[in-house]
Amino acid sequence: MDKHWANYCTISIVHFMAFPNTITGEGPIADTVAKIAADPFFGAIEIGWIKDPAERAKVKQIVETAHIQVGHGAQSALLLGKLNLNSLDDGERMQAVEQLYRNVDEAKEMGAARVAFLSGADPGDAERPQALEALRKSVKQVAAYAKEKGIALTLETFDRSIDKKALIGPSTLAAEFCQSIRLDYPDFGLMYDLSHMPLLYETPATSLSPLKDCLVHIHVGNCVLDPQTPGYGDMHPRFGWPGGSNDVPELTEFLRGLFKIGYLKENTAERPWIGFEVKPQSADESSEMVIANAKRVWQEAWSRA
Repeated sequence: MDKHWANYCTISIVHFMAFPNTITGEGPIADTVAKIAADPFFGAIEIGWIKDPAERAKVKQIVETAHIQVGHGAQSALLLGKLNLNSLDDGERMQAVEQLYRNVDEAKEMGAARVAFLSGADPGDAERPQALEALRKSVKQVAAYAKEKGIALTLETFDRSIDKKALIGPSTLAAEFCQSIRLDYPDFGLMYDLSHMPLLYETPATSLSPLKDCLVHIHVGNCVLDPQTPGYGDMHPRFGWPGGSNDVPELTEFLRGLFKIGYLKENTAERPWIGFEVKPQSADESSEMVIANAKRVWQEAWSRA
């Protein structure tokens, strides 16, 4: 692609994955947010929960000063809390709903327009219809609350059988679920992650076409399918990780798919987000080097796409 990606999209990065010592909502959040905010390569940053109000105030000052857009990811709060939005136990389901209420409040405070989240575990064929109804109920409850705050919701799709084993899930089911929520909440949308595509046994052709009318956010990263290989599952290793599924060729093909469905198109009023989700896998890998890896892979893939 000859033209710069800024004509087509906004590049973001998942802060709490790039700096995993902040994923619990504690740690050096403001200091590490500042590292991303100081890099003009990124037009947006995706932050998670920040438990300390004083730390939230520091982060808000940083992002406002840097003039960087902000997204909010609730995935870590739900996963670390073992919370399930589609639990068939209504008390357990409401615990997850109430956590998302808190995430919506934080998103509003930090100036984010959307909150991203994931479904709970897939219960299997027999109980899947009931779980889908429970999830639909939860999402509509949170969407109603978020609407009052001016916040929209984004459901991220995850693998069904390998790591997170989430209800949502395969792309065709995700699209059907999205359309059912949009009947009441038209700004609801889906996030799809290149990292999850191999884990779902999907391809750009089989995944992006059914999702094209529902996509509001894209992530790019890597995963490992071989159980005997370090980084197995949804661990988001760097591009080019030994035994990993994604590198320059796969990202190039994915970008071509995004152009084909119209997610990427020139000079739109609001440029859609594409976010890096990569994580250091050991003390030998610094966050800074993993981020630099992603930027180089992106630049090469863009030039080929």
